[in-house]
Amino acid sequence: MIETPILLDDIPSEHNFKVSIKDNFQQVRLNQLFVPIILFTMIFCFFVYAMQGSFVNIYVESQKDVFLKLNSILSVYPNFAHNISYLGDALVLFPFVFIFLFIKPKLWEAIIISSLFTLITSAVLKLIFAVPRPAAMINMETFTIMGRPNILHTSLPSGHAMTAFMVISILLYAFMPKKMSSRIIWTTLLITIGLIIGFSRVAVGAHYPLDVVVGCILGYIMAIFGIKITTKLNWLNWLKKRKFYPIIMLIFSIWGYLISLKLIKHNMVIFYLSLSALIVTFFVIIYKYVKTAKA
Repeated sequence: MIETPILLDDIPSEHNFKVSIKDNFQQVRLNQLFVPIILFTMIFCFFVYAMQGSFVNIYVESQKDVFLKLNSILSVYPNFAHNISYLGDALVLFPFVFIFLFIKPKLWEAIIISSLFTLITSAVLKLIFAVPRPAAMINMETFTIMGRPNILHTSLPSGHAMTAFMVISILLYAFMPKKMSSRIIWTTLLITIGLIIGFSRVAVGAHYPLDVVVGCILGYIMAIFGIKITTKLNWLNWLKKRKFYPIIMLIFSIWGYLISLKLIKHNMVIFYLSLSALIVTFFVIIYKYVKTAKA
């Protein structure tokens, strides 16, 4: 039976507030992987059972009509879909949660570890399955493509969906409320956001629906593994030491430069928002650096 996580609003003292994410992470159990693993296994078994030709042909043909339908529906608001799809890019997504590096380092311990798992798992599975992108298998005139058409054999799983759902899952458990009604609202809200980001990849014509579903499932699994490992480690406390602030500022400066390159090339709202979030965190670091110098 899963214990109830601690509600942030119910914790009166400053000390307890600081350790609340650690306490919430300790409530995460490996048995919470049961459902996603079952779903992943069912998807895999379906294609093994149905396979009478090549895996790629069956995989694409079995969801081609669904892909075309969803692509048509989800691309009704192209600017929204195109912007949202970039939230699956770690370069763009991470600045929105960089602020937690200093106020909630335990959260970033989980994100860093889970990100490594996500990167390795995504790369290995893309190489194993080698499923061509929709633009390489389906007539590009029959569906909406936003951005440059991708014809590489890297469709399964969706790396963007994995990254987005990994971060969403960590945030979900890190700030999980105690009251059941609040937990339902919080969980529904974050899962909805994760699915919107994931399926925006179908809207832009970059992935098949199952690429996204598998990516979301794997992202959740990577998050659970990252959280469980994090509960046994405590290795980001060095961020509180002033001597490391210049290094972090340098990293953030390079990060901001890379986002700026994307902004100049594409001039999209999401890059402005990501860069703004990074700048806010950068000034927080400068403030803490100056403040500690005067202390």
